Parts: sequence; C-alpha cells; structure tokens
Amino acid sequence: MKTNKIVQKIILIILAIITTTAFTLEVTNIDNLVKEVVSNTSPSNIEVFVKSYGPFRCGTFALLIQGIFFYYLYNKYYFQNKKGHYTTIILSLLFSLFLLFGYSYNTIGNWNLIFGSLRLFLLSLIIFIGYYIFFNCTINLLYEYINNHNFKEKASKNKILNFIFNEHPFISTFIILFICYLPYIIAFYPGILSPDPSNQIKQFYGIKTKYNDYSIMLDENITITNHHPVLHTVILGGLTYFGKTLGSENFGIFLYSIMQTILLISLLSYTIYYMKKLETPIYLRLITLIIYAFVPIFPLYAMSTLKDVIFAILVIFYILKLFELIRFNNKENYTIKNCIILITLMLLITLFRNNGIYLILMSFPFLLIIDKKNRFKILITLLIPVMAYYGFEKVLLPSLKITPGSIREVLSIPFQQTARYIKEYPDDVTNEEKEVIDKVLGYENLAKRYDPQKSDPVKNKFNKYATKEDLSNYFKVWFLDFFKHPNVYLEATINNTYGYFYPDAKKWYVYYSYDTRLSEDGIDYHYNNLTTLRNVLSNYAITFPYIPIIGAIVSIGICTWICMLLWAFIMRSKQYKYLIYLTPVLSLILVCIASPVNTYFRYTLGYTFAIPILITIYLWIVNEYKNERK
Repeated sequence: MKTNKIVQKIILIILAIITTTAFTLEVTNIDNLVKEVVSNTSPSNIEVFVKSYGPFRCGTFALLIQGIFFYYLYNKYYFQNKKGHYTTIILSLLFSLFLLFGYSYNTIGNWNLIFGSLRLFLLSLIIFIGYYIFFNCTINLLYEYINNHNFKEKASKNKILNFIFNEHPFISTFIILFICYLPYIIAFYPGILSPDPSNQIKQFYGIKTKYNDYSIMLDENITITNHHPVLHTVILGGLTYFGKTLGSENFGIFLYSIMQTILLISLLSYTIYYMKKLETPIYLRLITLIIYAFVPIFPLYAMSTLKDVIFAILVIFYILKLFELIRFNNKENYTIKNCIILITLMLLITLFRNNGIYLILMSFPFLLIIDKKNRFKILITLLIPVMAYYGFEKVLLPSLKITPGSIREVLSIPFQQTARYIKEYPDDVTNEEKEVIDKVLGYENLAKRYDPQKSDPVKNKFNKYATKEDLSNYFKVWFLDFFKHPNVYLEATINNTYGYFYPDAKKWYVYYSYDTRLSEDGIDYHYNNLTTLRNVLSNYAITFPYIPIIGAIVSIGICTWICMLLWAFIMRSKQYKYLIYLTPVLSLILVCIASPVNTYFRYTLGYTFAIPILITIYLWIVNEYKNERK
C-alpha cells in the first residue's frame, strides 16, 4: 500500500510538472529555433515572434506556486476518476488543440511553432499533454461541483436586494442599467456609426456605395441592396431622414440609437427577471447585473447602429422561447397567441441578418422530434416565417428592383484558401489555372491582397460578371489544388477562424471612433464636444479585455468554450432534449467559421450577450436532473 501511494505521489508530481511546463514554457535555444521557423513566417510577425520567445513566461516563485496548485488539484481528483466521461475527453482534446494552434497562429500567423521542427513538435507535444491533463481534471471537477451544489434560490435578508431582484426585478434592473448607460448615451450622442451603417444610410439617401459595385444592379437608380438586410437599412436610414425633416439628421440617428438602447436594456432586464422565474440564487443575479452594467461591450454596442445588435436581441428572446417550448412541452405552447409571437420572432430574425434563416432551420425543426403531439402546429409555425422570408427575398425585393447580395459573401473560405495557395506556391499554378482564377478573383496581385484574418481584400476583386461556368471551372481548380497542398487550405481556414476558439485573441472588439463617411457626403452627423468623457469611456473599453480574470468576460474564445461546456454537460446528464436551446448558438458559431473576418466580436453578439442566461438555464436543468434521479 505504501509503495502504491509513493508511486501515485511520484505520478502526481510528474503530472504537475508537465502541466506547469505547458502553461509557462515558451521555447529554449531561441536563436536556432528562430532560424528554423522564420523562413515560413511573414516579416511583419518576426519581431513579435522573437519577443514572445523565452524559456518561461514567469519567475521561479510563480512556477513553484503553479506546480503546488496543480499537484493538489490532481491529488484531489486524478486517481478517483482518471478516465472521465467521453464528453470530457473530447472537450479536453479540443481545448488543448485550441490553445496550441491558437498561440502559434496568434504569434506568427501559421502552425510553425508546432510543426516548424522536430524539437518544436516534441515541445508542443509536451505542452499538449499538460493542457489535456489539466482540462480533463478541471472539466470533471466543474461538472461534479455543479451537479452536487444547490443552485436554488434562498431567501435574502437584504431588503435592497429583495426589492431589486424579487419584488421588482424588471423595472429595477432597467432603471439601474439605464443610469449606468447614460454616460455612454451622452458621450456618444447621437450614436456610434461604423462603416457598414454609415454606408447603409447613404444607400437610403440614394448615394452609391461600394455595395453597389459588388453585384449587377437590377436598377442603377435603386441604390439600396440586400448586402445588408433591407429592413435594417430602411429603419436606420428612415429615422435619419425623419430627423432631417425635423431639422437634424443627427437627432434622427439618435432616435435609432436610443430605441436600440432601450430594446437592449429591456432584454437584459428581462433575462434577470427570467432568472427569478427559474429560482436562480440572488447572488448570481447580482453578478449578472454587475456584468451588464459595467462591462463596456453592453453600453457601447447599445449605442452602435449595427444590424447585429437587434439581431442578437431577437436571437436571445428566441433562445428563451425555445427553452419554454422544451420545458413545458404541452398544448399551451402552441396557442394562437404563442404561435403569432414565434412566427413574428423567427421572421424578424431572418430579416435582420441574411444568415438568420439558417439559425431557424438549424434549431426549430428539432422540436418535431421531441414533441410528437404538436407536430402539425410546429410545422405550420415553422413554414409561415420561412415561406414569408423566401417570398420577401425572391419576390418582393426583385419586384422593387432591390439588388440581392453577391454570392461572394458565402465564399470566404474557398477564396482565402486559393489566395494563400497562390501566395505560398505560385510556381505550382499552371497558366490554365491562372486564367480560370483570374475570371473570378482577378489573379494579378491576388497573393499580395491576401490578408490571413480578413477575406475582404480578396473578395473585393470578385468579378460580379462571372458566369456559372466561370464559377464551376474555378471550383474544379480549387478542388484539384487541394490535393497538391492540402495543408495550405487547412492553414488558411484556421488563420481566418482561430480567434473564435482561442481565448487570447483580441481584435475588432468594440466601436467608438467617429466615422466621417456621412459628413463627407453632406449628411449632418457629428459627435458632441464631450471629448474628454468619450476618451475616458473609450480607453476603459480598450483596456477591459486585458484586465486579469474579469477581462475574460469579453473573450470570444472563453464564451465559445462556455457554450461547448454547456453542450457537453447536457450530453453527460442525458438531458438530450435541452440541447435544442443551444442549437441557435451552434449555428452562430458555424457562421463565424464561414465569416469573412477572424475574431469579429459583433458576429458573436447572439451568444456572447446570452452567456448569463444560457448558464442560468443549464443550472435549472441540473436541478431538474437531480429531481429525476430522486
């Protein structure tokens, strides 16, 4: 017995050393290793690469503290449940890969920190093993803690908390959030316009923009296109023009911003009210309110006139409705009133984002599987908004001569793969292939236009006059080139998407700058004179992601991991029907993978903003699971 304990302690020490190494080791023998990988690293990244290398990322004392922590962590868990559930094994593998590949791509733009040499690969293997052991342990511990802990509401003796969260949960939190957002409303009056909404307003005013160059116009006099959802363009542009009739386009933009702010605050307040309905402990509701009030993404996006904000609001309401349909699973779910609400909600989701239809089709049909008694009503409720959407897209918009969005918008993945292929292996491209590619993307300077994390420079030269035959020929070339250098295609896709899964990626986070596009065309849009207040709030927002621990709240990678954990934990609990409430999140993550920009925060609003309520729903499921086991 003593021998076994000694062996176990030795194993624990080894595991602690490996994990500490994984979280602290960079690379030794800098000079030689730099020479080995730098030939395949873009010059702009070399300086960052060299600076980031070093034996360890922390001092000896910090290493010792980490080693002791990992030892006691594994001592509590490892030999009690060494294998873990299959969902834990899969997640541990994925999270380890996300960290390993994410670090390499975030540092030098390729996977050469893993595959650049044999020594790098062996070091990466050690790091991977350390990550895996840590995640395998902590995921199991987290699952066991959640499932053995009581998350039911307990009576609070604090009168203020009772008043806010029990007696008046919606109106109280609404007032608190509005007060907290008021500095942003004042500082960024009339609203934050980034390039996309600025151009949408210009389109509404009849001014041609770059979007008119993306597709063959149905009518040159109709400048509005469906590159951005027409409904959003009409609302934003219409309110701006309404402000003009009142004497101030600036005020018209503010009308949109304040409407959106009220909608977002209403949603956030409703989620806290909903947490009360699910008997969530007050301390979790208080934490949620603090996050909503003081994390800058919420007030800044409330004032940002992007289509994504209202879309996110609709998606979160839709997630709650899906959960309600699964939770109760009875005829009351499909009364005429509820069906009208569902139909309206789904239709708006499809009209506020061009990919919204995929979110609906990837989620709502699953109700047909779990609710056999109401299949006809479910089917009708689904078909009405889907048919209305396609009628809007295929009949109404063409009849109004509104040009549809270009096919190029869904081809970011293959276009990026082709551009990277040409950049890395130009000598392997035949003259015939050059001609085929040139008819679609423009071969000249294609390699120079390639941006690993943004497909717009490549897509912007897409030939809108390319025929179906041209596209067919292009995809033949694209398919054949894959077999010549498949690694290039894989690297191009990872480089354009890793930020959605890597916690330390921080790019394209919030909007706060003044956009001059409207004022250049004579449209009255300008910030007020409160520059100091605006700078303070902007600098707070810029700094927030780098604040230890709490900065993780705005990490896209962390939010994605939380959603994956929820999915795995529900699978592990065998509460499979509740997976449906997470299907909209899955569809949004898949859209991010196919999106034109890496680590683009606004693309993720539908699930990053939903994290508190997603966790709350899971905790309710845990309580139900406990009751079933009893």
